Amino acid sequence: MSWEMFATLLAIGFAGSVLAGMVGVGGAIVKYPLLLYLPPLLGVGAFSAHQVAGMSSVQVLCASLAAAWAYRKSGYLHRRLIADMGLAMLAGSFVGAYMAHFYSERVVNVVYAALATAATLIMFRPSASDEWHGDVDEIDYPRPLAAALGALVGLFSGVVGSAGAFLLMPILLGVLRIPTRVAIASSIAITFVASLGGFVGKWVAHEVMWGPALVLAWASAVGAPLGAKLGRRMDASWLRWLLAALITATCARIWMTVFGW
Repeated sequence: MSWEMFATLLAIGFAGSVLAGMVGVGGAIVKYPLLLYLPPLLGVGAFSAHQVAGMSSVQVLCASLAAAWAYRKSGYLHRRLIADMGLAMLAGSFVGAYMAHFYSERVVNVVYAALATAATLIMFRPSASDEWHGDVDEIDYPRPLAAALGALVGLFSGVVGSAGAFLLMPILLGVLRIPTRVAIASSIAITFVASLGGFVGKWVAHEVMWGPALVLAWASAVGAPLGAKLGRRMDASWLRWLLAALITATCARIWMTVFGW
């Protein structure tokens, strides 16, 4: 690995994880397109969609663990929700990650673009209140629906090496009606649980490039807690719109790639 590629990976890992920690995602929504397009744009090398998905699985695991640790004393972690959706996504992401080994790069990109499109549409639905004052575990939601959606998100997001947090957040906000700050903190913890399945699936399929993946993981471990701290100080409505903007921009860029524009 050249020093130019090392510096590029370090920058992508850190910047993407700061943003991810702020809005409650694992980082693949930011880093997948950056890893796919930025290295060739800078002339330092290029990665295939399968390689990017494998590296993303390691990065998401480390970033979500670091960010969840930063939120551990925040009072916003909904333990029952984390268990219901996390375990369902864990199973789904393992299956999806291993299945991706048999798909072409175009299929991987189409799956990613479809997920981002679904997330964008859900973000336009009215959500619950931004803040929550009271016992977080008292927030109610339909548990069978949460588990079913978790398994579905895990299955498809495992294909692209993501734990699905970029789709999970819109579901928490627009479908399950979880308050924004509780959704952000709980989403990160759910993402960590789910990312275990995606990582193991990519590892078993031999799609992890360990050198670049470890550089991204180290940068994520530093950037994600910083993003989580910044997110706790920002207005919750701004965080929700920042997430919507990230998802929409990524969705547009991936579709452009799919259609060869």
